[in-house]
Amino acid sequence: MKSYAGKTSLVTGASSGIGKALAADLASRGSNLILTARSGDRLESLAAELRAAHGVKVEVIALDLSLEGAAGRLHTEVAARGLSVDLLVNNAGFGKWGPFLGDDLPTLAEMMNLNMRAVVELCHAFLPSLVARGDSAILNIGSTASFIPVPWSAVYGATKAFILSFSEALNYEFRDKGVHVAVLCPGNTASNFAAVANAKAKKPEGSDASAESVAKVGLDALLQGRCAVIPGLSNQSVAILPRVLTRQRTLAIAGETWKKRLAQRGVVV
Repeated sequence: MKSYAGKTSLVTGASSGIGKALAADLASRGSNLILTARSGDRLESLAAELRAAHGVKVEVIALDLSLEGAAGRLHTEVAARGLSVDLLVNNAGFGKWGPFLGDDLPTLAEMMNLNMRAVVELCHAFLPSLVARGDSAILNIGSTASFIPVPWSAVYGATKAFILSFSEALNYEFRDKGVHVAVLCPGNTASNFAAVANAKAKKPEGSDASAESVAKVGLDALLQGRCAVIPGLSNQSVAILPRVLTRQRTLAIAGETWKKRLAQRGVVV
């Protein structure tokens, strides 16, 4: 993708955090938007703000992508409105912090549905038209957890490892078909992620990257044709661990580091 100007970007999970920052950044670069999340009111407010600030077209489609068939309904609604998508941003997702047995199976199933199944279904639904249009792209949101196992966030980490592998494979498969696929893998980011991951979590002030800085890194990298994108040197060092250490040693470092960090945030593991 050479530019976002005049293109149409579909952003999932756009009502807050990185998704909202991605939408705002895209609008500032001249991209029209299709915003989706569960919170219709927040989406409408954001849409009005971006239309006024940047003069772009913004459509709002409120739905819960963790529900079965939701990705198909989103694709159908986009087509019914006569819209075409040039950039698909799969940002919607959530994590859980704490012991594996501390969450019930419905919660874990919802996480897997949103973090993995919805991404696969949306890519499968939109890729034919992305190929047909050419000069198009997909940006999936991974995590530093994409690179290492994360005890006390075992399911979340596994879903993000899936997203990294899936994105890299798709990029290779579609690289000669006019579609570039990238995966943005941030570390700790200022958002409501922690509150969802564990309501008891307390985060030190200024400890996280801003959602706006993460969004800019991801969108800049996409234009540069990069695939796996990791904002920040400290986060990049996490991704390097499995390349220089044994899996056993990497797991031990990840486990003890994360256990200590959760304890500092008031999460008992």
